[in-house]
Amino acid sequence: MATVSMLCVQLGLAVSVGLVDQVGATGAAWLRLFWAAVILLVIVRPHPSQFSRPALHAGIALGVVTAGVTLLFMAAVARLPLGTASAIEFLGPLGVALARSRGVGRLWALAAAGGVVCLTHPWTGTVDVVGVALALGAAGCWATYILLTQRIGDVVTGIAGLAISMPVAALVASAAVGWQVVGRLTPELLLIGVGLAILLPVVPFILELLALRRLEAGAFGTLMALEPAFALTIGFVALHQVPNTIAVVGIAFVVAAGVGAERTGGRTPVTDAPARTTQPDPVASGAAR
Repeated sequence: MATVSMLCVQLGLAVSVGLVDQVGATGAAWLRLFWAAVILLVIVRPHPSQFSRPALHAGIALGVVTAGVTLLFMAAVARLPLGTASAIEFLGPLGVALARSRGVGRLWALAAAGGVVCLTHPWTGTVDVVGVALALGAAGCWATYILLTQRIGDVVTGIAGLAISMPVAALVASAAVGWQVVGRLTPELLLIGVGLAILLPVVPFILELLALRRLEAGAFGTLMALEPAFALTIGFVALHQVPNTIAVVGIAFVVAAGVGAERTGGRTPVTDAPARTTQPDPVASGAAR
């Protein structure tokens, strides 16, 4: 599930290129978050009574960091080479992997870190202090996102927790950048935004929520190193961008780390939340399959 999620993310970013050209990087991110919130509210139809107070607080916090990681990373990419921004952002899941892993799990995390360095070449390009600060902010949000997503998945049944976090993320993004983009929207862009929201972030976030019910947070953080490898592979297949030797070595490192993390990082599935809705979640059974 985690690997399919990363594949969807990279495909979504690739398909978003045209949208970015018209409304900007942060504008495209806002439009995806807005439609994702609408889609999840329509599908799940959450009611406050189905959530405990801690679950509501965790969902709100998850929404804030979801908006943060999305907007901060796009702002960092506007100032830094993509490889540099990606490498800095990966410090978030790497920190989770190192903090939550033990023994061989930490070795897989370090192997993943080495692979990401080989893939992203963070030493290229000039240093932009503001860009680095934005990327570090995205890294912190990504680390918090992993921990909060696992928490939500453990205490809320189905995918109902995302119906809290995603509207919050959309509200935060609207306050930050949405007002700058509304005037440039057309019916065609709105329709494109719906399709992209399904590919990124609706499907990836659902898959990550379900994956974190089955994997330790440290193992999941290590698996995230596969994302740059997916990006490089998609670039090779779709855009005929041939990777150099160092990048191929990086792919080998992150694939090995990802396989090792998945095999050693399983966790006992958590039973459904103690505070659940009195009516069945309309998509819980389907999402769990």
